[in-house]
Amino acid sequence: MHCRALLLAAVALAASSLSVTAQGLTDEEILQRFLVQREAYTAVRTGNGSTRGLSIVTVEDLDNAPAGVDVADTGPELGDPGGEDSTVIVAGTDDTTPGTDTSGGLVEVAGNDTPPSIDPTQVGVLPEELQVNVRISFDYDSAVIKADQKPVLDQMCRVMQASDIKLFRIMGHTDAAGSDAYNERLSFMRAEEVKRRLVSDCGIAPDRLEAMGLGKRFLIDKDNPKAAENRRVEFQALS
Repeated sequence: MHCRALLLAAVALAASSLSVTAQGLTDEEILQRFLVQREAYTAVRTGNGSTRGLSIVTVEDLDNAPAGVDVADTGPELGDPGGEDSTVIVAGTDDTTPGTDTSGGLVEVAGNDTPPSIDPTQVGVLPEELQVNVRISFDYDSAVIKADQKPVLDQMCRVMQASDIKLFRIMGHTDAAGSDAYNERLSFMRAEEVKRRLVSDCGIAPDRLEAMGLGKRFLIDKDNPKAAENRRVEFQALS
């Protein structure tokens, strides 16, 4: 009965899909990917079921991988070992949104009183066919979302509202231009802005959303590291 209800919700979503979509996917297709993602994360946590190709890597794995070596089969081609400029920035899931730095510096957040289902020092790497990547346009060198991006956010809003998923992770990605610290901070700010808009404009509960900045670690177009395709926001369903 529960699965049937979700499928009926998916059919209803498909009927209302707009021409501006995330990754060219319909609402139904995004919902199905989220359900499979959640299944994979559940399998990782419990040791039961199929992980669907999901790999969990730690921040240390990412930052210390040799140049040109993928951490996972679907992972990024990584560069220099990590240092002070290699901090993954994660915002908590409470209303205070820890991780905001009014001084303008780089912030590392270990979590909050109610930790997410996956440790914030860990990153889930999904096969391409299960990813939900959104090319949200921001103003140059800014976390301000352009006005014409509303249809994409509206689509994510519909899918989230129709699902029973408890926690989504919003992962900001940049291209390879600029320093590690700059890209990680910018990617985090953009993920945080997407989270803020989903809360304020869509009514998604803040404790269902978690923001993470990954900078340039996960390039889609590795042959062209500065390509626009690398600048995106990725959504994952954790639980």
